[in-house]
Amino acid sequence: MKVQDLIRIIGADFYTGVPDSQLKALCNYLMDAYGVDPKHHIIAANEGNAVALAAGYYLANGKVPVVYMQNSGEGNVINPVASLLNEHVYAIPVIFIVGWRGEPNVHDEPQHVYQGQVTVKLLEDMDIATHVIGSETDEDEVEKTMDGFRKILDDGKSVAFVIRKGALSDAPSVEYKNENKMIREMIIQHIVNVSREDPIISTTGKASRELFETRVSNGQSHDHDFLTVGSMGHSSSIALGVALNKPEKRVWCIDGDGAVLMHMGSLAVIGANRPKNLIHIVINNFSHETVGGMPTVAGSIDLVAIAKACGYPYAVCVDDYDDLDKELEAAKKRNELSLIEARCSVGARKDLGRPTMTPLEIKEGFMNSVSQ
Repeated sequence: MKVQDLIRIIGADFYTGVPDSQLKALCNYLMDAYGVDPKHHIIAANEGNAVALAAGYYLANGKVPVVYMQNSGEGNVINPVASLLNEHVYAIPVIFIVGWRGEPNVHDEPQHVYQGQVTVKLLEDMDIATHVIGSETDEDEVEKTMDGFRKILDDGKSVAFVIRKGALSDAPSVEYKNENKMIREMIIQHIVNVSREDPIISTTGKASRELFETRVSNGQSHDHDFLTVGSMGHSSSIALGVALNKPEKRVWCIDGDGAVLMHMGSLAVIGANRPKNLIHIVINNFSHETVGGMPTVAGSIDLVAIAKACGYPYAVCVDDYDDLDKELEAAKKRNELSLIEARCSVGARKDLGRPTMTPLEIKEGFMNSVSQ
């Protein structure tokens, strides 16, 4: 169905959430209609953050808000849904729009398969009435469902529309860009040139795909890399766990701005532990690029100052390859926890491939490599 029709039928005037490629039509509509506007549309750091924002909106206005997310974000909303929104607590109604990655019998990447199997069940277990929208769903069906949902919302309960692949159409075209010059894939190539055979933990999305293809182009083993294909925001914590337990290894983390924002408390934990063998690189393009390009707030905050305040003894921002190489080489020799923010443009090769190894193969190769 047309995304404009879904928006009209829902009838809400405040949306918040975390972007998803399955919901690109909705995300582009919101950016075209509102941009990032505190009165109508806020892109949250994580899905739990979005639920809390939505609750605040309802408390202030008495109007029902909308929270959008990929189904992988259901885990992040379980706590606020159960202990804040629930009818036995504050009875705050929210309309969820959930992109259904890993839907059974629809091909998807390994990290989405199990999540796809339990998507609807998790919503039902949280007492959230659910309606699935596919490409064949028409306006009348959604209108009728929304009429029923309004009675549920009036009782202080939440509801959800689960969006199948290709279900929403007629999205406006929105261009996402910034003024940065470096390219993420080339940044990763520079990191690999300096890290050599040191272990690398890379973040969710295109960064891990580009790291995999860099190894292919170089004819190198993939055993040095752990690709965090799911669990967005947790690669730095994985890297911390490896670094603390392998102090003789220089451990590199390739992170992204959206991932850092999603679980920023990890910076404080890393800073408090101060592993001397960890190099944390945040590739910052101010956007959720892997899922469509919608902006993050990372273009308007000082990540270097935040890292230093969290206890990182060294943190720096670079925006060209010469300074990047200089800082990478210095970090490798420093023997001190370091953060390098590398600012880059939005975009990737159209022919960018995906890892040809299974997650289990990646795990086993990485474990064998770090144990040597």
